[in-house]
Formats: sequence, C-alpha cells, structure tokens
Amino acid sequence: MADSAQPLAGQRRVLILEQIRARGGVRVTELVRDLGVSDMTVRRDLDALARRGLVHKVHGGAVRVEAPATGEPGFEAKAHWELPAKEAIARAAAALVPPGSAVGLAGGTTTYAVARRLRAVEGLTVVTNSLRIAELLEQPAEDGTPSTATVIRTGGVRTPSDALVGPVADQAIRSLHVNLLVLGCHGLSPEAGLTTPNLAEAETNRAFLRSARRVVVVADHTKWNAVGLASFADLDQLDVLVTDDALPAEQRAAAAGLVGELIVAATADHTGRTG
Repeated sequence: MADSAQPLAGQRRVLILEQIRARGGVRVTELVRDLGVSDMTVRRDLDALARRGLVHKVHGGAVRVEAPATGEPGFEAKAHWELPAKEAIARAAAALVPPGSAVGLAGGTTTYAVARRLRAVEGLTVVTNSLRIAELLEQPAEDGTPSTATVIRTGGVRTPSDALVGPVADQAIRSLHVNLLVLGCHGLSPEAGLTTPNLAEAETNRAFLRSARRVVVVADHTKWNAVGLASFADLDQLDVLVTDDALPAEQRAAAAGLVGELIVAATADHTGRTG
C-alpha cells in the first residue's frame, strides 16, 4: 500500500504497543509486514515509544517494559522526553500569563518548563501541587534577584512525577480561585479527553479545573491518541491547547474543532495559531 493509505503515526504506535503488550515483544520485520510501512518508519515509531518509556528497544525490535503499578514513569525520566517541543510549548504558554495574575500550575515536566519561563513574569501568585515547580519559583534569579512570585503549595501525597495529590491537595485547591490554569496530561484524544495513569492525580486535576477561569493545556504531539487509566476532562473544556508543530495536520484539525483555541508552537522558524 502507498504511504498515504497507511495508519497515521499515532494509530501505528497504538497498534505496535498492543502487539508488544500481547506478545511480550515484536521484530521490526514483523511490523513492516503487518503495518505495510517502511523499515525506517517502524524504527522511528519504536524510537518515539522508547523515549516515552513505553517499550524497551532491542536488536531487531522491541520488548515490553515492566512498568510500576501506577504505570507512571518518574519526573527525571520524563524530563528528557521531547525537549525541543517542550521548550517551544513553554514559550507559547508563558506568553499567555499576564503579570500580577493568579496562576495554577499542575505537576508535570511540560508545566515545569512553563514555570521556568514564568520566573521572568512579575508579581505572580502561583498555586501548584508540584514540588519541583514550587522550589523553582521560590529560588532567586541567577543574578541574585529575589523571586517576585508568591507560591502556594497544596500539600498532599507525592506521586512518581513529584506532584502532590489526594484529599489534602483537592481540598486546598477547591478553596482557591485562579485566573488561569496551566495543565499537562499523560495523553489526550477526542474520545477519552485528557487522561493520566494515576487515579488520585485525575481527581486533583479535576479540582484544578473547577478552580480556574481559563484552562490552558500543554501537550506535545506524542500525547495525541495516548490514553491513560483515568480521564479527567473533555477536550471541549479547554480554552487553549498548546502543542508543537510536529502534530500532523489531521490531528491539528481535529483538536481545533474541539478546543476553544489551538496554538501550535514552532520548534523551527515558523509559527501556527488557529481558533
């Protein structure tokens, strides 16, 4: 079959994961035959899945990763995934935050990248359930200038991603109101919405959503059509979705039809914005 008739990258990777989970491992030659795509395409798909910690590459193929009970990699592992995309997304998302506003920052490595950019924004009040983000925003600048941000930590039980979740976090968040929430996710799709592998984190994210006037979700292209254990929002609840320019045109169109505004952050010298 011609490449144009083949499954899209997200669909292929779901099929590859299903085969690996069912059989314990696959060979590149088998995937080339089953999917009707090139050897190079399959290897790119396996590279992308390996970067996300979903498979372990071996000579000639890939095998299943024995994940922890939560199915959730730690912060350090995820911090190295899709770095150019995260930086582009962070630039675009931080530009949406006006000085002096009250901002919610949920836990995650992409929201952490946004927090680095927000260090330059004056007078913010930041509500966060991320230990990493709180520590980052409380530090003085490199020249010794004290941070101007007021940081409110929610408390709660720590997850592998260094987010605080559970009833303590949920109660704290429900008592507060923010102008804008910046939220990440494990995956998003038109059918499942925003998802996470952690049930308690899903509930904490719901509390964040109820506390916010405006919701900005930051998610790179690899998150599209990935589905975690628990859904916590539909795409039509998002005021803004910020993603990167590696998201294919078909997925961009689908997202733009569901969210309030789609911002496509350029990792090269071009930009895209629709909505």
